[in-house]
Amino acid sequence: MFEKILIANRGEIALRILRAAKELGIATVAVHSTADAHAMHVKLADESVCIGPPPARDSYLNVPALLGACEITGAEALHPGYGFLAENARFAEILADHHIVFIGPKPEHIRLMGDKIAAKTTASRLGIPCVPGSPGAITSDKEAAAIAQALGFPVLVKAAAGGGGRGMKVARTANDLPVALETARIEAKAAFGDDSVYLEKLLEKPRHIEIQVLGDGHGKAVHLGERDCSLQRRNQKVWEESPSPALNASQRLEIGEICANAVRELGYASAGTLEFLYENGKFYFIEMNTRIQVEHPVTEMITGVDLVNEQIRIAAGSPLTLTQKEVVFQGHAIECRINAEHSATFRPSPGKIAYYHPPGGLGVRVDSAVYAGYSIPPNYDSLVGKLIVHGRNRNEALMRLRRALDEFIIDGIDTTIPLFQTLVRNADIQNGLYDIHWLERFLALGGMDEEPA
Repeated sequence: MFEKILIANRGEIALRILRAAKELGIATVAVHSTADAHAMHVKLADESVCIGPPPARDSYLNVPALLGACEITGAEALHPGYGFLAENARFAEILADHHIVFIGPKPEHIRLMGDKIAAKTTASRLGIPCVPGSPGAITSDKEAAAIAQALGFPVLVKAAAGGGGRGMKVARTANDLPVALETARIEAKAAFGDDSVYLEKLLEKPRHIEIQVLGDGHGKAVHLGERDCSLQRRNQKVWEESPSPALNASQRLEIGEICANAVRELGYASAGTLEFLYENGKFYFIEMNTRIQVEHPVTEMITGVDLVNEQIRIAAGSPLTLTQKEVVFQGHAIECRINAEHSATFRPSPGKIAYYHPPGGLGVRVDSAVYAGYSIPPNYDSLVGKLIVHGRNRNEALMRLRRALDEFIIDGIDTTIPLFQTLVRNADIQNGLYDIHWLERFLALGGMDEEPA
């Protein structure tokens, strides 16, 4: 096992990793920008190193600074969390060149799954069902038109190196296709430095279902069930839950085993998530995330498995001790992402937190690194924390979530707590009747009243 690890991230995920490391008896090194000098993970780590000014490119994405921090502190391993450099294969290779263990998958697997076309081809080879689409990157508008005609409109133009909804455009008719291709390429080039795009058949009312997996790279792998992440705004997840209200036990078992077998055959080592669109009883693979997910606590709540702990153990060379039979699903869990944004306009709301009172009680977990007096900087994403609840069944989880949201007080900034207070009381949400477009429709129809100008 490692004696010391460096946490190359910030906010709640940095604190989450720190806690897992401490429970394993591992010393921790926090890195931070000047904007995060007073962050909670910096206060609680055994050591801390300032790696640059507020812009992420000069700090959390500054590879030489991170290497220097590892060298001066003697950190043997680095955990990237999510975002920033978590899915950067070249960074993982650079760490290996400097004899620092990357707590995550092998670089070749990060690179493979980071290319959406290669990932889809690999998934198909491994027996994972995929969305019908182009066999590779589109080379011309003429080729795109022929493929789209064969697939049938509407189609989705997607960036090959993309994610998070960037470089993604819908073409509902043949006349829409040229503009969709051009704008997707421009967005893809700006966001990822690669303007390659491909086509997929657009599913009109799918749910977003993802399967959590763990592999040790030594022939062992398990799945830990699914998470339903269908409540999204601008392709960004807002609310996640497990088990999905849309699946039954046999569907859950079938897709879980497909994913575990694929990860086993791939020789994948670490935590990972295979993401699917689900419609009319069928699963369609869209991508694999080769990192810990923001929503991983949902899985931890229903399985009792510490996913970050497992990541660290696997990276240290330990075989997976957990067998599939030992993965037991209990109850229902829901997570809400609380952001520093106005709940109706989604206008960012950085600033100082005047008062902070998180909810508590049975089955309530809050993953957050903020505190009263802490200032949310404007330089990074707006996530304040995650509220996760667990109940014996979905109804109990919903009632517990409703109670916890009403207890949650964050004064001094706007947050999205009112949005979730509205959602948890909505009949469609209570009945599990939603798809990936539900929240956008709800907001467009005035589901949340905006503040007066």
